[in-house]
Amino acid sequence: MNDGTDYRAILANDTPLIDVRAPVEFAQGAMPAALNLPLMNDTERAAVGTCYKRHGPETALALGHRLVNGETRQQRIHAWREICLANPHGYFCCARGGQRSHIAQAWVKETGIDYPLIAGGYKALRQAAIQATNEQVQKPMVLIGGCTGSGKTLLVKHHPDGIDLEGLAHHRGSSFGRTLQPQLSQATFENHLAVDLLKKDAARWVLEDEGRMIGSNHLPECLRERMAQSMIAVVEDPFEVRLERLREEYFERMWHDFAAAFGEDAGWQEYGEYLHHGLFAIRRRLGLQRFAELTAWLDSALIEQRRTGSTEAHYAWLAPLLNDYYDPMYRYQLEKKADKIVYRGTFNNVAAWLAA
Repeated sequence: MNDGTDYRAILANDTPLIDVRAPVEFAQGAMPAALNLPLMNDTERAAVGTCYKRHGPETALALGHRLVNGETRQQRIHAWREICLANPHGYFCCARGGQRSHIAQAWVKETGIDYPLIAGGYKALRQAAIQATNEQVQKPMVLIGGCTGSGKTLLVKHHPDGIDLEGLAHHRGSSFGRTLQPQLSQATFENHLAVDLLKKDAARWVLEDEGRMIGSNHLPECLRERMAQSMIAVVEDPFEVRLERLREEYFERMWHDFAAAFGEDAGWQEYGEYLHHGLFAIRRRLGLQRFAELTAWLDSALIEQRRTGSTEAHYAWLAPLLNDYYDPMYRYQLEKKADKIVYRGTFNNVAAWLAA
């Protein structure tokens, strides 16, 4: 068995990790296969940390044992034991492979389970993830470009060497890009990216032509630099085809997702707010008069959709939004990369070119 130091194999194989750090630490950065079952909750950890600064490690350790005792201790051991039994090839993990994972390991051992731990803890895994990303992004890349609605993400997702950056970021990149999944912390996003790269370990990568930011997550600098040097294949589908794709994704599917998540009435409210927020976020760039016009058309389209179930009325504001805002902006950005463009064609043409 891996002795807890072959970090890349642990990450690439989705090896289960029982992460015993406090929830606040886990939220700041975690690995995809980790489950947070803390030795101490945030309040307990803060008390022990304060005690450590004022009175030293021995007093702090004694306080920790007093705080996590009796029924609390038994509940935490039981939770760890259940996961250990369900995942016999996993590991305990704390911040640096120190006291917390050793304590959890010792307490579980008292129940008859000998469960290993990650040497160096989350910090060692994090360093391995950063190093793996730095190495993997040195491989050749093909970027998929094209105006909004060109199906770039679909091409990436369906390609065996594709890395779906927007999927990893839980965001589709535009002002309407948020999904019902909250975005990950920056470190967690980077960890998910590293694991995806390690799992596929392709000879070259296929990625979408992204900006620096995807929602609140930013691309690692090493990846951004490599993308800036990479060749681009541009999807050029007819305007009507793009509109239909966007109608399906942003109106049909998003309404379905909101209804499934919140129920019919609350879901409708959330869906309407999501569309309004997307427009509101770019109001200054649109100009306030144009923003007011598009908002009025959006309101009419929502009334029509609620009344009939049809989403086609959204074309009234979506088409001018593409024509006047998104398309000129993307074409301007693409002009600056003209020397990197190696192919242009429809969605099907680009798919065939990539396959060849």
